[in-house]
Amino acid sequence: MRLRIISFLLLLASILFLNLTISDSAPRSINRAAQRSAGIPTPQDVLGFTPGDDRKLASWNQVLTYFGKLAQASDRVKFEALGKSTMDKPFVMATISAPENLARLDEYKRIQEQLADPRKLGPNPDRKAAQLIARGKTIVLITCGIHSTEVGSYLSSMLIAYRLASSNEPEIQNILKHTIVLLVPSLNPDGVDIVKNWYDKTLGTPYEGTEPPELYHKYTGHDNNRDWYAFTQVETKITVDKIHNVWHPQIVHDIHQQGAYGSRLFLPPYMQPVEPNVPKQIVAGYTELGNWMAKEMRAQGFQGITTNSTYDAWSPSRAYSHYHGGVRVLSETASCKIATPIKVKFDELRSREGYDPQKQSANFGPVWRGGEWGLRDITKYMTTGAFLLLKHAAENREQWLRRFYEIGKEAVRPRQKTELFAFVIPKSQHSADLLEVFYRAGIEVDFPLPFTAGGVRYPEGTAVIKVNQPYAGLAKALLEKQHYPDLRDSSGNPISPYDVTAHTLSLLMGVEFKSVNTPFRYQLPKDGGMNSCTGFGPESGIGLYQSRMPSIDEGWTRWVLEQNHFGYSSISDAARLSTILETKYRAIVIPDQSPASLLNGYSRGTMPPEYAGGLGQQGVKALTSFVVDGGTLVFLNRASGFAIEQFKLPLKNVVAGLPRTDFYVPGSILRIELDTSNPIAAGMPKESIAWAEDSPVFEVVEHKEGATVSASAVKVIARYPTNANPLLSGWLLGADRIKGKAALVEVTLGNGRIILFGFRPQYRGQSLATYPLFFNSLSLR
Repeated sequence: MRLRIISFLLLLASILFLNLTISDSAPRSINRAAQRSAGIPTPQDVLGFTPGDDRKLASWNQVLTYFGKLAQASDRVKFEALGKSTMDKPFVMATISAPENLARLDEYKRIQEQLADPRKLGPNPDRKAAQLIARGKTIVLITCGIHSTEVGSYLSSMLIAYRLASSNEPEIQNILKHTIVLLVPSLNPDGVDIVKNWYDKTLGTPYEGTEPPELYHKYTGHDNNRDWYAFTQVETKITVDKIHNVWHPQIVHDIHQQGAYGSRLFLPPYMQPVEPNVPKQIVAGYTELGNWMAKEMRAQGFQGITTNSTYDAWSPSRAYSHYHGGVRVLSETASCKIATPIKVKFDELRSREGYDPQKQSANFGPVWRGGEWGLRDITKYMTTGAFLLLKHAAENREQWLRRFYEIGKEAVRPRQKTELFAFVIPKSQHSADLLEVFYRAGIEVDFPLPFTAGGVRYPEGTAVIKVNQPYAGLAKALLEKQHYPDLRDSSGNPISPYDVTAHTLSLLMGVEFKSVNTPFRYQLPKDGGMNSCTGFGPESGIGLYQSRMPSIDEGWTRWVLEQNHFGYSSISDAARLSTILETKYRAIVIPDQSPASLLNGYSRGTMPPEYAGGLGQQGVKALTSFVVDGGTLVFLNRASGFAIEQFKLPLKNVVAGLPRTDFYVPGSILRIELDTSNPIAAGMPKESIAWAEDSPVFEVVEHKEGATVSASAVKVIARYPTNANPLLSGWLLGADRIKGKAALVEVTLGNGRIILFGFRPQYRGQSLATYPLFFNSLSLR
């Protein structure tokens, strides 16, 4: 009871501090600020330790309490809640600047809005822009903690905030005068406590420093920074709606951590390729800033710094600001074991793409010789980098604002007759879903009265997106197909993209559009509202397997089922699975996960005993009984390999074990042909798409030794085309190997069926085009 009372009081205190947002608009003199600096709380005053101390993590309530007290004590800090996280925690931001700037925030927002869209500057935009640039401030957004096991980031946010709020050093005063800093302590507040609770639970045990046996974002885990164009998650929507689209920052500093055995720090420029719709000024900006930060840190004695390696700037899923006039500076500092220090031997350092950490080169150095590496090293690298970035933003204020204006000016200029003029999107089942993405991204969409474009007559309800508007580059990136370059190393092996190679949302959602190069006129109705899209009806009787080894795809599957009103229950380990299968489930889904991890889970000794093990043979036996008795088992992507192995199905994966030089598809959109007479493909077009990433490709084996059923028990529902290139968008090597092969099959076993998807039909909540295949498979009787 006493613990409950203490917890309640701490929560109440944090809420009170949170709601006491500083709104004091009266400018105060530097002298008064200097007098008060001694009373400004340090992080240690509130937390009981200094961020960066070994084996010490702060809870989210402690973070809220610290920022609340900081805002009360300092006239340089405004602290506010912008919304609630997925698990109902306050999502917050601190705005930090000179007091006289905080008193005029609305004015600076208006300046940003006009520079972002020069159409609002009147008949002499260059003259008006020059006046605004002379008055404006560099807006810097610093985001921390999106990946919650990268704990140095959210801990560093308090160190950054304290120095900005308390220091009277000339350098800090200059930053406060010329910039407005928007500091988000964590883009994933829920994960702060998920990681801390697990770390504290395992502290002092053999499992200290392990990652928690659950996703640190309820639905997306590590994928929560792959959502910056689909906008599926609450935290993404808050950040875009309440920060990016309000403030239009010139610089976004995204603070991350990377693996422990490479460089100590990555900074831009990014390696090739760069997505073609990223403005050249953005590339120039992050190149200049990243190289300058690296040079300054090296001069200060920091070691192991790399640039132009490891991370590319291809996918907009991680870089909203690149399509909204802002430079994204990703910093990646080497990790330890959560908050536990490690010792790294020099010969344990491993190369990443573009550098060798054991050799100094033009884009790497000085060489770090190894040794102890802990949380204090991490926070030191992070805070040093952040303050250098802020220094550059302050000292080059005019340059940053002018570059920002030039990006907007180029975007809105009138197009020549030979240039792309507009995209036309006819009304269809999922056009509203796509247009909702565009609306959130600030892209202007018109719904004219009937009009003619490119020689085609379009009815009312057709959407038009002109390209001479500020953020049309993002629309172009999401509508058009990607042609990822065939990049190879010196041995001819394909160079892996950092994430994936395709982001064609029009294909993923099954929305057709036309590109029009000839200018055309149209008239807008008085009410040009957005059309709506119907969803799928509620279903029940679905079991969703949730491995104790967290699967990001399982989280996405939960999200997709909930968003589409499917009732389901999560089922876990083998012992519980045996009991739950007595329930009358109609279908059980096994999300994308490697066959070995599904069967075995965590290895013994790597996690506490209660978390070890996977489905095991007991689980296989239970699932076999389920399907033989008439149930439906649905396996997604790599999990299909588990079904083939464990149920001895007459199938083989024709791309298994092939070297990448022979077959490689690193996150691409492929073409599939459907048997629409099968109930699983009911209502689908003859041709659709498949999201392929580490995906199996099936071939029926007529006489497979030991098979539990004959080849006649297999129905092919989707296959890759025989006479066409399967690639629609992205990168595919070895296309001929999969032509005519199966991508989706149904196998009859006993009175039930096993459905194997050789792709992810619910990919990151984006592939609406293939949702029906997934939902139909869950609804079979």
